[in-house]
Parts: sequence; C-alpha cells; structure tokens
Amino acid sequence: MKTVKDILREKSKEIWSVSPKTMVFDALKLMSEKEIGALMVIDENNKVCGIFSERDYARKVILRGKSSRETFVEEIMTPIDQVYIVKPENTLEECMVIITGKHVRHLPVFDGDKFVGIISIGDVVKGKIAEQENLIEHLSNYIAGKYV
Repeated sequence: MKTVKDILREKSKEIWSVSPKTMVFDALKLMSEKEIGALMVIDENNKVCGIFSERDYARKVILRGKSSRETFVEEIMTPIDQVYIVKPENTLEECMVIITGKHVRHLPVFDGDKFVGIISIGDVVKGKIAEQENLIEHLSNYIAGKYV
C-alpha cells in the first residue's frame, strides 16, 4: 500500500513557497511558471503560515473585487490552522478520504512539526492508478501461471 512518503520520494524535492507579504499577482506568476496550483506561505522565521491556492484567488480576490497587484497573499491565504494536513505515513486511501470529503486539492505534509512537502490530488490519483496497475499485472501473471 502506497504512502505519502512514497509519493514525496517520486516528486521533485523542490518546494515552492512565498512569504505572507508577497503580492498575489507575483504568487500567481510563480504558480504559472512552475505549473502548480498552490504555494505554501512561509514567513521570515521559516514558519508555515498557510497555503495559497488558485481557489483562494478565485474566491477571495476576483469575486470580492480586489486587485491581485494590490493584495498581499496573507490577506487571502488559507491559514495553517484551517489547512488539512497529512503525515508521511498516511496511505493514499486516507488522503483520498480527506481530498474528497473536505473538497481540497492540496495536502501539505508534516513530519511532526516539520513541513516536508505538499501533495496534490493529481499525485494521489497517479499513485492509486500505479498501485492498481501493479495489482493487475501480478494477478495476470498469477492467472497465466508465471509464478509456478
């Protein structure tokens, strides 16, 4: 059974983040350049403050008539105490329950108090598909008598 640790091992080690005082426009540019849907918000003391996602932008800037060039990320981010998080030992099934039940697309990963990465709904789905393909291959080999 695949875990969050397995997903993180396969992902790029680079974690993209912004400070709370980053302008929303600059955060969106970074997300576009890196082709990602969320950024962790980390302060000058290296403390995770929250997460900034495309959903935050859509619901808290555009719909409220704010300007992305005049709004700080800290004004619209989801604060860390409202973020659903996972641990490296969580299974993909546990992640899927959170993602579908809480309607989130990104899960920050913490090992104790230490932020170690972030996984997306795409990472979880890709991991589950790989898991299923592996199971199908083993069952096919068993049926074909390759394990005799």
